[in-house]
Amino acid sequence: MERPRSLPEHSQLIKGIAGIRTQGQAALLTGPGSPQLRSSACLDCAELPVPQRAPLKASVQSDQTAGGNIGMDSVGDTLQRLRETFSAGRTRPAEFRATQLKGLGRFLRDNKQLLQEALARDLRKPDFESEVSEFSMAQHEIHLALRNLRAWMKDEKVPRSLGTQLDRAFIRKEPFGLVLIIVPWNYPLNLSLVPLVGALAAGNCVVLKPSEISKNMEQVLAEVLPRYLDQSCFAMVLGGPEETGQLLEHRFDYIFFTGSPRVGRIVMTAAAKHLTPVTLELGGKNPCYVDDNCDPETVANRVAFFRYFNTGQTCVAPDYVLCSPEMQERLLPALQSTIARFFGEDPQSSPNLGRIINDKHFQRLQGLLGCGRVAIGGQSDQSDRYIAPTVLVDVQETEPVMQEEIFGPILPIVNVRSLDEAIDFINRREKPLALYAFSKSSEVVKQVLARTSSGGFCGNDGFMHVSLASLPFGGVGASGMGGYHGKFSFDTFSHHRACLLRSQGMEKVYSIRYPPYTPRNLRMLLVAMETRSCSCTLL
Repeated sequence: MERPRSLPEHSQLIKGIAGIRTQGQAALLTGPGSPQLRSSACLDCAELPVPQRAPLKASVQSDQTAGGNIGMDSVGDTLQRLRETFSAGRTRPAEFRATQLKGLGRFLRDNKQLLQEALARDLRKPDFESEVSEFSMAQHEIHLALRNLRAWMKDEKVPRSLGTQLDRAFIRKEPFGLVLIIVPWNYPLNLSLVPLVGALAAGNCVVLKPSEISKNMEQVLAEVLPRYLDQSCFAMVLGGPEETGQLLEHRFDYIFFTGSPRVGRIVMTAAAKHLTPVTLELGGKNPCYVDDNCDPETVANRVAFFRYFNTGQTCVAPDYVLCSPEMQERLLPALQSTIARFFGEDPQSSPNLGRIINDKHFQRLQGLLGCGRVAIGGQSDQSDRYIAPTVLVDVQETEPVMQEEIFGPILPIVNVRSLDEAIDFINRREKPLALYAFSKSSEVVKQVLARTSSGGFCGNDGFMHVSLASLPFGGVGASGMGGYHGKFSFDTFSHHRACLLRSQGMEKVYSIRYPPYTPRNLRMLLVAMETRSCSCTLL
């Protein structure tokens, strides 16, 4: 494994990579060679065509060379090489898995400044937000997996029936094999490493596809990350929708996708051709119900923090507020005061507010500012990709801002007359990734929880549930399927194999199963098949 380069060397590398980027190519990286980069179309905003083209090429570091002689082979050949590694059993020992996880930890520690610079260039993400939502969460997942790896890998004993008391019955967690992880641009480090931790801990070989939209982070990951992992079990693919479409033509044993519901359907369709299981971490419009029995200042602090965190480009951010007209009148001045306290009188100059990822998303968000009426904010500057923290009122359910996930610093308020009306409004729509309810009455919060469905739920706060590795993170219905974080990540990337081991003895006892069938044997067999927790070993 090659010595990591110093930060000054990396800075020069990133500048060099940016200068030689070529359009329409894809590079699959398993070594330290400079990557060839790809088309700039957005994976989350464009179709994934399946064009009839020459095979996708991959640049691969030769095992026999040092310093960067790059051989060329097809992605199919590289995937086959990863499969051979898996088939040889190399990724299965706990020691190998732990080595990969430790490599991820070193990658974060050695390259923190470089990674922060990439996040700042892509999203102008404040260091505070980067630390909270990118570095600390990824590092915690690594530490948790390392501490618990052997326990997670251990066979899980299960209750047995009377007829299986002499047998061993257990669940064995086996790696699926070759896993594809497709990453979005909004949390490009977290959403690369956290699922990668689970996949490697579970013993899989992994192909990682970072987002081409967060191009600076993509470049750092492509150039630096492979140096910290065993290149026989890990590879990276770079590219846009065309290259991803080509990649999805290949068979994988598991696909983990984070992105929009529309592209999630494309991924699932491609996976279905090979009967490949998937986890889809999607999005949607996350409701935030605010009861009349609330302190408006507290609600404003918490809603504004989570709505405008990462400039609103968060899949679990509160997407709209449901409240009565009376609560709206109390909440608006509190939100105005909170926004000014968070970001100053001129939020554009605040170091605590990031920027929209690119011009395409900026223009989409600027169009949403015309919905309803702007009560707070509304300013924008395309040259800076800046949109002020904004609150909209008098918003109709049929307007565009209520038809799509906003993914920006815009918060619509929709009026409802009662809790029942709010719940009906929520239940008429697709199931969201997250749902929030604010009230001093625990009964109101419990009613919202009991009468709705969502991927996650938080009462009287924003997406703090996502910070707990002891809770699964995932959607339901249109907001996704499957979950991960902590042990749930390990389980997601593991096949839970049902196992029963029996000796060849006791054949006379077991013969009650065989023909010729009799009523007596049937009664005895049914009793023996009942699952019991006793320790009887008579049968």
